[in-house]
Amino acid sequence: MSSLRNLGPVMLVGAGKMGLAMARGWLDAGLPPSSLVLVDPAPSDDARALADDYDLVINSQASGLVPNVLVLAVKPQIIGPVMAGLLPVVGPQTLVLSIAAGISIARLSEGLGTGRIVRTMPNTPAQLGKGITGAVAGPEVGNDDRGNADALLAAAGPVVWFDAESDLDAVTAVSGSGPAYVFNLVEALAAAGQAQGLPEHVAMKLARQTVIGAAALLEADPAPASVLRQNVTSPNGTTAAALAVLMAPDGLTPLMEKAVAAARQRSEELGRG
Repeated sequence: MSSLRNLGPVMLVGAGKMGLAMARGWLDAGLPPSSLVLVDPAPSDDARALADDYDLVINSQASGLVPNVLVLAVKPQIIGPVMAGLLPVVGPQTLVLSIAAGISIARLSEGLGTGRIVRTMPNTPAQLGKGITGAVAGPEVGNDDRGNADALLAAAGPVVWFDAESDLDAVTAVSGSGPAYVFNLVEALAAAGQAQGLPEHVAMKLARQTVIGAAALLEADPAPASVLRQNVTSPNGTTAAALAVLMAPDGLTPLMEKAVAAARQRSEELGRG
């Protein structure tokens, strides 16, 4: 894998939650602060805090520097004008790394005037180094480019590379949006606890810690999730009674399939502009 120490300059356009999570990961993994350029016209307090911590400058626009790596961490709805403003800083040595959901490599290539593009989909646990990223390399991305992209992305967690760009719409729907599904599960579990008479704050504490603990077990035990489920399910017990509802033909699986399909459809719509 390539070293972050000699990778710069890296220009990050968009210092929102995901961009900042990635930036902290790079800095913690060895990217020198002097090699990181932040661009955001309206930086948040968190962005200013990062800049203070590492003695970084936040630029309102990209200018004066042609980076080795340009990372696009902006909302897909504004990708058009953002790309227009970045044209002057995209040089022949620039590798573009995009985390803009649904924006195709072809559209990025047309807007930035380069084919050296890696399209990615990370998720928000990257803030803790617990994320996972799906990635697809454009046709002009060489082995060195891919190694550099892998080094940057791996700072936030595992990277899964795909051959077909269309797979990233499914990645977006499963892992990109997935943390929100888990948070909603916590909300629903807490609400169910309240319905059984528990105080609101107690129900939420139980629900939160249950999901945190279950996730820790998933991380610690390589067994399939189905095996872990079976390990806590006694025949004819309380868990079995609940799972009979969740695993019914109209239970959680078809509902999740419907949700993920809706997310994928929206990702495809964003890609069409």
